[in-house]
Amino acid sequence: MKKLFALLILVALGLGFAQPARSDLDIAVVAHGGANNPFWVVVYNAVNDACKDFGVSCTYDAPDTFDLPLMAKMIDAAVARQPDALIVSLPDVATLGEPIEKAIELGIPVFSINSGSDLFQSIGILRHIGQTEYEAGLGAGKRFAAAGGTKGVCISHEQGNLALDLRCKGFADGFGGPTEMISSTTSDASELYSLLDSYLSNNPDTDTVLAVGPQPGEPAIQVLEDRGLDGKVQLGAFDLSPLMIEAVQRGTMSFLIDQQQYLQGYLGVQTAVLYAQYGLLPGNEIILTGPGFVDASNAEQVLDLAAKGIR
Repeated sequence: MKKLFALLILVALGLGFAQPARSDLDIAVVAHGGANNPFWVVVYNAVNDACKDFGVSCTYDAPDTFDLPLMAKMIDAAVARQPDALIVSLPDVATLGEPIEKAIELGIPVFSINSGSDLFQSIGILRHIGQTEYEAGLGAGKRFAAAGGTKGVCISHEQGNLALDLRCKGFADGFGGPTEMISSTTSDASELYSLLDSYLSNNPDTDTVLAVGPQPGEPAIQVLEDRGLDGKVQLGAFDLSPLMIEAVQRGTMSFLIDQQQYLQGYLGVQTAVLYAQYGLLPGNEIILTGPGFVDASNAEQVLDLAAKGIR
C-alpha cells in the first residue's frame, strides 16, 4: 500500500509538472526557419507538443526564407504584445540584438535555441538550448581526418549566418589538412548543386565534403552520384532528413551530425515556462542537445523517428 501511495504521489507530481497552474502564460517563439523547412518543422512540432503538454499559449513565427531584417520585425511584433517569455534563434547579433534587448528592458525573459551559443550572453539572454557549433564542426573534422581525408570543402547555404560559419571553422581545425568554405545566399537546391559541382570541377583532388545542413547536403548527394564519386569522396552533413539518412544507409554519406532539434524546441518552452511560473533556471547557461552522430549503426532507428517529425 505504501508503494502504491508513493507511486500515486509521483504520478500526481508528474501531472502537476506537465500542467502548470497558470494556464494564461503566453510564450512567443521567433526563429529564423519556418515550418516549411524540413529541419525547422521538427522544432515547430516540438514547440507545439511542449505548449500542449504544459498547457500554455504559444506562437511560432519565422520568415519563409533566411531574412534577418524580417525576423527582427517579427521579434518587435512579439515583444509589443509583452509575452511572459520570448524564445528566439540567434544567427546574428548585429541585426537581432536591438529588438531582443528591447524585450529584456521591458522585463521579458529571453531564451535562445538552436543558434547563438557563442552570442547569447553578450546581450543578456538567460539560457541557450542547443549545441555548440564550433565543437560540433571540430568533431566532424576529426572523424573525416581519421577516415583518411586529405583535402576538404565546407558548403553553406546561408551566407552571413555566424553559427554556420563556426561549423565550418571547427571542421577546418579538426580536419587539419587544407579546407575551403563555399557559401550561397539561397537555399535553392539547383544553385547549391551548381556551387559544389563547379568547385569539384576546379578542385578534383577534394576527397571530403561537409554540408552545414540538409539544404546543401541533399544536392551534394546528387553531385557525387552524378560525378561517379559516390563512396569515393567522403560526405557528411549537419542535421537530418530522410533523404540523407537513406544516403547514410547505402554508404553515400559517411555520417550526419544530429543536434536533436526536437529537444531545442521542447526544452526551450519547458525552460521558459518554468522560469515564468516559478523563477527556476538550469544551472548550466548552455543546455546541450548535441552533437550526436548518425551513421550506419543507428540510421534505421533515426529514419523511423524522422518520419514521425521527431528527428
